[in-house]
Amino acid sequence: MSSDVLPYSIRVLLEAAVRNCDGFLMKKEDVMNILDWKTKQSNVEVPFFPARVLLQDFTGIPAMVDFAAMREAVKTLGGDPKKVHPACPTDLTVDHSLQIDFSKCAIQNAPNPGGGDLQKAGKLSPLKVQPKKLPCRGQTTCRGSCDSGELGRNSGTFSSQIENTPILCPFHLQPVPEPETVLKNQEVEFGRNRERLQFFKWSSRVFKNVAVIPPGTGMAHQVNLEYLSRVVFEEKDLLFPDSVVGTDSHITMVNGLGILGWGVGGIETEAVMLGLPVSLTLPEVVGCELTGSSNPFVTSIDVVLGITKHLRQVGVAGKFVEFFGSGVSQLSIVDRTTIANMCPEYGAILSFFPVDNVTLKHLEHTGFSKAKLESMETYLKAVKLFRNDQNSSGEPEYSQVIQINLNSIVPSVSGPKRPQDRVAVTDMKSDFQACLNEKVGFKGFQIAAEKQRDIVSIHYEGSEYKLSHGSVVIAAVISCTNNCNPSVMLAAGLLAKKAVEAGLRVKPYIRTSLSPGSGMVTHYLSSSGVLPYLSKLGFEIVGYGCSTCVGNTAPLSEAVLNAVKQGDLVTCGILSGNKNFEGRLCDCVRANYLASPPLVVAYAIAGTVNIDFQTEPLGTDSTGKNIYLHDIWPSREEVHRVEEEHVILSMFKALKDKIEMGNKRWNSLEAPDSVLFPWDLKSTYIRCPSFFDKLTKEPVALQAIENAHVLLYLGDSVTTDHISPAGSIARNSAAAKYLTNRGLTPREFNSYGARRGNDAVMTRGTFANIKLFNKFIGKPAPKTIHFPSGQTLDVFEAAELYQKEGIPLIILAGKKYGSGNSRDWAAKGPYLLGVKAVLAESYEKIHKDHLIGIGIAPLQFLPGENADSLGLSGRETFSLTFPEELSPGITLNIQTSTGKVFSVIASFEDDVEITLYKHGGLLNFVARKFS
Repeated sequence: MSSDVLPYSIRVLLEAAVRNCDGFLMKKEDVMNILDWKTKQSNVEVPFFPARVLLQDFTGIPAMVDFAAMREAVKTLGGDPKKVHPACPTDLTVDHSLQIDFSKCAIQNAPNPGGGDLQKAGKLSPLKVQPKKLPCRGQTTCRGSCDSGELGRNSGTFSSQIENTPILCPFHLQPVPEPETVLKNQEVEFGRNRERLQFFKWSSRVFKNVAVIPPGTGMAHQVNLEYLSRVVFEEKDLLFPDSVVGTDSHITMVNGLGILGWGVGGIETEAVMLGLPVSLTLPEVVGCELTGSSNPFVTSIDVVLGITKHLRQVGVAGKFVEFFGSGVSQLSIVDRTTIANMCPEYGAILSFFPVDNVTLKHLEHTGFSKAKLESMETYLKAVKLFRNDQNSSGEPEYSQVIQINLNSIVPSVSGPKRPQDRVAVTDMKSDFQACLNEKVGFKGFQIAAEKQRDIVSIHYEGSEYKLSHGSVVIAAVISCTNNCNPSVMLAAGLLAKKAVEAGLRVKPYIRTSLSPGSGMVTHYLSSSGVLPYLSKLGFEIVGYGCSTCVGNTAPLSEAVLNAVKQGDLVTCGILSGNKNFEGRLCDCVRANYLASPPLVVAYAIAGTVNIDFQTEPLGTDSTGKNIYLHDIWPSREEVHRVEEEHVILSMFKALKDKIEMGNKRWNSLEAPDSVLFPWDLKSTYIRCPSFFDKLTKEPVALQAIENAHVLLYLGDSVTTDHISPAGSIARNSAAAKYLTNRGLTPREFNSYGARRGNDAVMTRGTFANIKLFNKFIGKPAPKTIHFPSGQTLDVFEAAELYQKEGIPLIILAGKKYGSGNSRDWAAKGPYLLGVKAVLAESYEKIHKDHLIGIGIAPLQFLPGENADSLGLSGRETFSLTFPEELSPGITLNIQTSTGKVFSVIASFEDDVEITLYKHGGLLNFVARKFS
């Protein structure tokens, strides 16, 4: 099969295979299997060497601790510990340590023409509103001018300021101190995790290829997308595609940038760091062709959710999805990465968008140099990894092709009483009329037919207005949940700009508000020039937090309230939030609709939901000409352009500055810079693990397993959650006893996740799950029997006694042993408990690979056999001898203390696995290479 017709994502696998083909870890056969993807998909496994690894701190610390311990082992064997480094670039983000010890959200709704007074740094107390003071006056932390200009004159009657002020002053876009709650949480985080943070800082200093993104910078997947992504690597004049695996489930987000990546377990990432490939079944690739043009009123959120819904309905679980077709160019990078990030929603391994002109334009705004972009484009085109709408050679061949016509995705709102009741905007008028007729219920108000056209006049601020059923009285733009996407907030601003320029206005009795999700939203609305137009229509910033969405709406005017009561009117609220239950916004507003921010502005201008935007105008201009929604609705191209120029550029620059400058606590954190890590013997967080205690310079002959006792006799579907330590540390557990003996109180135990760098804690937490069902015990409990003494003990305590007595251990299990999520300590823990082999009916493949990687033999009953059929009680002892030369799938004989002899399969699949097992596992194999 020619590589020209391979899906782009498979071409990335092929390039990596060719570049890393060494005849051992990557064989010529593997390369040919990938090249013959069309016939080999779903049938063969292939190795993949990703270009880099991304870790978060919980899963990253055991990997880095292993590297630190390996340096000790290499030195002990007479080697140079300075040679021990990860084999590929490794980025570690410290984003999983933060716990919310402090939180506060104070909203003050009070008359305040100036918009509220920003709090001074250092105070954590309720906001004191000072109506006579203009914003920021006298604040030494904001350098903006605070004289009475347009801002002071145009501020709304009702305004609020959240105590947790954003990084930028929303009025002058000047830096202000970080919220006090943020600082306090960071202070506690640095105190609680000081040992771990010092270890991470040491790691970043001594290991090549390791970069640590300090606390307070951002989440792993966001930093990966916005800072760490290379798209094309350049090493010693060699160019190759960027690709990544990591321990965060949102790794898939980078596929929107044309970077192949997905989430894996901690032990897989550590294997890649140690120079081994990731193994995957050659996947099916579903080609998703996007055709047509988006409906003019469709927002990015509509498109993303529409595509996600379609993929979920088609069924793409366990497959790659790759996008092609003319419609792809209509999607911004924000759209693409959002779709790629939602893989868990539709079950795909990843959703891949090949690099194209849209990608290059985006990268230009993120700080890539012109020379870098030119080199990238030339390379990608040369190796046929660049997507072009005018593809002369045709589209790739896919396992399956599905089509999504973008024109089929229609804009919609939700309501009038529940968020799940979606209504197409084109059907809004007819649907609202139907709701008036329906009996009282989720979609009904039961208004008599003769009263449905009732009109009530009101006098407000010297003018007369008319209210009727469907009149909008509350309109709130909130950058909440999905609507935090910059494109929809900018679309609202651009629509407001065009509306004001056309002479349209919002009726003054409508309670309008604008509540950005952060100071960044305010920043890009202001820098793009649309904020004054939103203000002109009454959408002024009222604060940062949940306001209208949770019912914190300023009271409606008496005139409106009286009219609603007099006419028994079904008036409406419309907001870009996520809850719209009846009476939630205001008890006198019966119909509430959730809509995108631009539609909120549109309905506010119209003054009613009882309108057909296609045939009825929003209003008239100064000449009396009708102005329709399509006249002022911004195009997707216009929104994307403004988004790239005013959001992406400033966002990426701010993140880059933050990462490169670090923060005061991280910068001032003391950490050693010695070649070997100075282990603190008193530490309960960081401890040198015992994986290398018996390491010799050369591997010894495989040792027989003689007179092994069964530590646990388990049934079917024992998951890695049953095996691996996770969650909080129970007060009566072996881990708790260990920590208590070292002077810690239960309040200081923290979690197993936080203590992954301490093998003593993690070993004691192995098989400590209260739902573990051990047939020796007969009920769920983390207990087992120590047969020489007959005692029932915690699993760790029994294993500890067996080790003191020099007795090896095995585990008996049923089908699908080790199923569930990949967990490194599900293999490491049993190894440190003294387990030499697991004998099961079948395995989850990933976990079986992990057992081999740590040095535990995965043995399998012959087909149709199990412990019961062989008459095994688990109370016997078991003996097994290995031949000098192992081969994949070899059959071995086990003899029990009762005289029974039976055959089992040594479940090694290839020479690589046998080599690793002979070395006592992956860690030993790599340590010997460095020695």
